[in-house]
Amino acid sequence: MKKSTTGLLIGSALVVGLSGCASSASQTSGQAGASSNNAREWYQHPFVCGLAGSVIGGSIGYATSSSSDEESGAATGAVAGAAIGGLLCADRTPEPVAAQCPSYGEVPAGVAVDAEGCPLDSDGDGVPDYRDQCPGTPAGVEVDAVGCPIDSDGDGVPDYRDQCPNTPAGTKVNALGCPDSVVLNDVNFEFDSAELTSNARNILNGVAERLVNNPDVRVSIEGHTDSRGTAQYNKDLSQRRAESVTTYLAQRGVGSNRMRAVGYGEERPIASNDTDEGRAQNRRVELDEWN
Repeated sequence: MKKSTTGLLIGSALVVGLSGCASSASQTSGQAGASSNNAREWYQHPFVCGLAGSVIGGSIGYATSSSSDEESGAATGAVAGAAIGGLLCADRTPEPVAAQCPSYGEVPAGVAVDAEGCPLDSDGDGVPDYRDQCPGTPAGVEVDAVGCPIDSDGDGVPDYRDQCPNTPAGTKVNALGCPDSVVLNDVNFEFDSAELTSNARNILNGVAERLVNNPDVRVSIEGHTDSRGTAQYNKDLSQRRAESVTTYLAQRGVGSNRMRAVGYGEERPIASNDTDEGRAQNRRVELDEWN
């Protein structure tokens, strides 16, 4: 039998064998994608396939070259065959795809999802609708694991509505989260006027935000003064100051129909008017529930 014929027959046989290895390797890779416990057979390793490819390529190169360049033909064929064999048996196992919504864990069948396949979270609080026991929470409100607003003092009024967020445990509170009317500390005015100080406006911003988030509650804004000056003057001044507070709260989004302004003047002191400290305590604005 001629050299060329022998070489081609050997090469053909090896090609068939290599093709089988590569096909088997491809199938194993596909199975490995479904189960990471599957291992490839030794003969499917790219190195083994490359070695087989070099034999195939060298045989073909030798068989098809003339007698004068058999060595170079075999060498060229071996290099090319090794490269092709290694590629045929390369590991094509697909990279694992990360879960799109890992924070949600296992999502029950039938749950409504968005375009990315994540469970719907209509109020954007980080708790999906199918687990959210308090849907419709306002944007930015801190919630617990079941999607309900945090209530730090456990009084039944969530923090984002609570005008008295540190009420002692067990204390009965009103809809504002307070046991009684609450003094709006540091809500002060310019001397002998109803003009709010800049610090007072900053404090009222927080009061207004909580009132806006508590839309079913009506409030009474009550002004008080010390005893200096006439009783009628003090009553008028306290009324103007209470109205100044309600006007500012209305500008911050609190409905005017939810508020009333009452000036009590010097009628309801909470400290002695005989000292500077006492008079400072008596000059105050209180917030109470208006039934």
